[in-house]
Amino acid sequence: MKASDLTVHPPHGAAAAPSAAVAPRDVEGARGLDLVVRAARAVTPEGMRAVEVGVRDGFITAVEPLGAGLAAERAIDLADDEVLLPGLVDTHVHVNEPGRTEWEGFESATRAAAAGGVTTIVDMPLNSVPPTTTVPALEVKRAEARRTAYVDVGFWGGAVPGSTADLRPLHDEGVFGFKCFLIDSGVPEFGHLEPEELERDLAEIARFDGLMIVHAEDPGVIGTAPHAHGRRYADFLSSRPARAEEEAIATVLAAARRTGARVHILHLSDAAALPMIAEARAEGVRVTVETCPHYLTLTAEEVPDGATAFKCCPPIREESNRDALWQGLLDGTIDIVVTDHSPSTLDLKALDTGDFGAAWGGVASIQLGLAAVWTEARGRGVGLEQVVRWMSGGPAALVGLGTKGAIAVGRQADLAVLAPEEEFEVDAARLHHRNPITPYAGRRLAGVVRRTLLRGQEAGAEPAGALLRRGEA
Repeated sequence: MKASDLTVHPPHGAAAAPSAAVAPRDVEGARGLDLVVRAARAVTPEGMRAVEVGVRDGFITAVEPLGAGLAAERAIDLADDEVLLPGLVDTHVHVNEPGRTEWEGFESATRAAAAGGVTTIVDMPLNSVPPTTTVPALEVKRAEARRTAYVDVGFWGGAVPGSTADLRPLHDEGVFGFKCFLIDSGVPEFGHLEPEELERDLAEIARFDGLMIVHAEDPGVIGTAPHAHGRRYADFLSSRPARAEEEAIATVLAAARRTGARVHILHLSDAAALPMIAEARAEGVRVTVETCPHYLTLTAEEVPDGATAFKCCPPIREESNRDALWQGLLDGTIDIVVTDHSPSTLDLKALDTGDFGAAWGGVASIQLGLAAVWTEARGRGVGLEQVVRWMSGGPAALVGLGTKGAIAVGRQADLAVLAPEEEFEVDAARLHHRNPITPYAGRRLAGVVRRTLLRGQEAGAEPAGALLRRGEA
């Protein structure tokens, strides 16, 4: 099986035969259906079930036991080896358009998303030019996405030095919250906040009950660590010590306590920070936290020297840390798993020298996130239902997308058809994101997405993604 099998296409193999045909039931919501999807296995809020899903005008209007006999203009019968999932919601994606579209763009990023079973993304306010720190910049980005998005797209705003007055207008224009850095972001147009600026912006956001999402690494700790240089991954890891995350997270939690603002810790890589997060939450601090597929599936011990495709900030840490992150997911301290899809051009990854100090930090993985996490999860005895909660329902809840993230009546018919036991070898050149580089290249993963539906229609067939606003979906 090749990575080309991750492209969006109809399911293959023999269709799963539903129970003996019966006359269509007089079920509320089952009249005038556009589509019925029949699956012997579907991940629903009630668990894994055999169901028929009725769709009308892009919404799920009926979920009935398999064999109920729902009738529609179109029907999709899943094969015996397939599972029906709600479309994934990825709230941490760097699309980079406009301004750095050669790194990625809405067309390529959303095609890759659809191929990986992702039906909704929320775009980060950097590394586009201009960054999404003002309403006019938001409109520029929306204009780009409107033309070429293959899945639904929402937007984060940015909190940078001097932008406090822009936060409420961006909130009113429908951004889902605000991203800030506590350390150099890597691009000059998106400055980082000092602790006093963070607290000022949190106080402002608390006035309208907004959400601040934080890249939490402490510049003081990193400033005293060894400088990143050369081909040895161990040297790069030493340059971004775990204590930098712990100090920065402590700063965020203290400011959240004082202001009452909602905060979300981005891309947690340091499991040692989990106890303080759990303690703060028990005290009433409104804090959530995410981690990413690369922290859950890759380890520092296996990163080859010079393999800059693995470079990200904060970094991929040791195997014992990875195990502790999984425990944090299972005990509920970590809320969601999202990709932090952060691509760049090949030259910025310093592939010629393998110098971790010079390479851009970011992992491109939106098409592979589900397969990567599922491969690791099943090896740990973690069920597909839990993976879906972390990667679909949880992210949808974080940003208030009440019509996303579940196979249930009233939700949009955003669906993915997964063959969970089918394996494939990752070929970076055959992925849909713009630049062919990923740390998963050559890895054998389980879980092939055979079909993705956006509001009941084939995702990837045409740019039919909607632009989402906070409070409207």
